[in-house]
Amino acid sequence: MAASVGKEVSNKQLILRDYVTGSPKESDMYVKTSTIKLEIPNGSKAVLLKNLYLSCDPVMRIRMNRAEDSIFTSYTPGWALSGHGVAKVLDSRHPDYKEGDFVWGPAVWEEYSLVEEPNLTKIHHTDVPLSYYTGILGYPGITAYAGFYEICSPKKGEYVFVSSASGAVGQLVGQFAKLTGCYVVGSAGSQQKVDLLKNKFGFDEAFNYKEEHDLNAALKRYFPNGIDIYFENVGGKMLDAVLLNMRDHGRIAGCGMTSTYNLDEPEGIKNLMFIIYKRIRMEGFSAIEYYHLYPKFLDHILPYIRESKIVYVEDLAEGLENGAAALLGLFSGRNVGKQVLVVARE
Repeated sequence: MAASVGKEVSNKQLILRDYVTGSPKESDMYVKTSTIKLEIPNGSKAVLLKNLYLSCDPVMRIRMNRAEDSIFTSYTPGWALSGHGVAKVLDSRHPDYKEGDFVWGPAVWEEYSLVEEPNLTKIHHTDVPLSYYTGILGYPGITAYAGFYEICSPKKGEYVFVSSASGAVGQLVGQFAKLTGCYVVGSAGSQQKVDLLKNKFGFDEAFNYKEEHDLNAALKRYFPNGIDIYFENVGGKMLDAVLLNMRDHGRIAGCGMTSTYNLDEPEGIKNLMFIIYKRIRMEGFSAIEYYHLYPKFLDHILPYIRESKIVYVEDLAEGLENGAAALLGLFSGRNVGKQVLVVARE
């Protein structure tokens, strides 16, 4: 067993201070250091984890709200944040896991976790960075794969638009589109990200939405023949403009609407009639309902990663004390690529 098992050690956690309204601030969270004994109670089927990488996800903002009509479970003020991450098994009484295993799945934002009923995916491919299992090989990867291939049913030569295109999901959708033989344009929030989309991820075109005063005109400039597929990450004014520019029988995969997460009242969409005029199919989805495709997804993507035909950009922040800033950076566009919080490298 690992040398540290059985000892009492300090355990940092990132705690939510209270429910949040409007734009969250770093002061809405704080780091608490307590202790944990690295042992599993007798008779338990728990696993003891050392958390390595934590995924910073926009949906975590929704969970900071007091639950009303959301499908997402609210955080409890005074308790640690939770989401998804990568961990190493320090000890296990569960038949499916053993000491030394690397796993990904549900994770509490703390250094060590005792998980009573583990529902974790074992990592078998360690020739790629372990942090990839928070992103390209985790739920963001499944999201891009299922949303693009299962919902949008792309065909060679189609016109694809991706919003928030340099993020955890968007950068993959664009590369999937290029591998399929589509024309793909992405939007992002800085010139640095626009350059990244075109020069590293292979997008045909990209634009900075912050510099476009008329999104409808911008989309007409990049898609004079209209859009077949829109991978929706932001909602709001961008969605409204896209609806005006969709082609007949276009498809929209509703992945997220980050522009609305900090609003007390969501923005209205004015152009929904175009769903009827253009016979558009728009479908929202969650990666969890497509998890059964994970083995097929790995078979699809791992060869591309190993052959450098798909690249992935991460933005790594170090330590739980920098967790709040890393998480909130998602909403100001501070991150470049998939935002990951490094708790420990192993």
